[in-house]
Amino acid sequence: MISLVVLAFLALAGYRGTQLVVHDSLLDPVRARIDAWQQKRPTSACREAVVTLISCVYCTGWWVSGALLATWLHVTGTWGDAPVLVHGIEWLAVAGGAVLLNRWDDERKADG
Repeated sequence: MISLVVLAFLALAGYRGTQLVVHDSLLDPVRARIDAWQQKRPTSACREAVVTLISCVYCTGWWVSGALLATWLHVTGTWGDAPVLVHGIEWLAVAGGAVLLNRWDDERKADG
């Protein structure tokens, strides 16, 4: 099981990764190409799902947090130290921390 410090670190990384995918101008050209791709066949459920995934902080945050946690566990060699169920709970915790940071950031921007 990961420590609270590592959990906080991964939540911060998850927040930042989510911001990169959903909001940062660095990926504007990629998001524009995906949007144009979706507009060619707007009734395609698959294309709509991809656009939703990259535009939703909750959707993106879930997968970014999972990827970061899995990478952390593999790189540190701690994947086998706990049952998969524990890692699932860790995934929920990392994603929850990241989404709380995203919510705080959104509220801060709305107030300012």
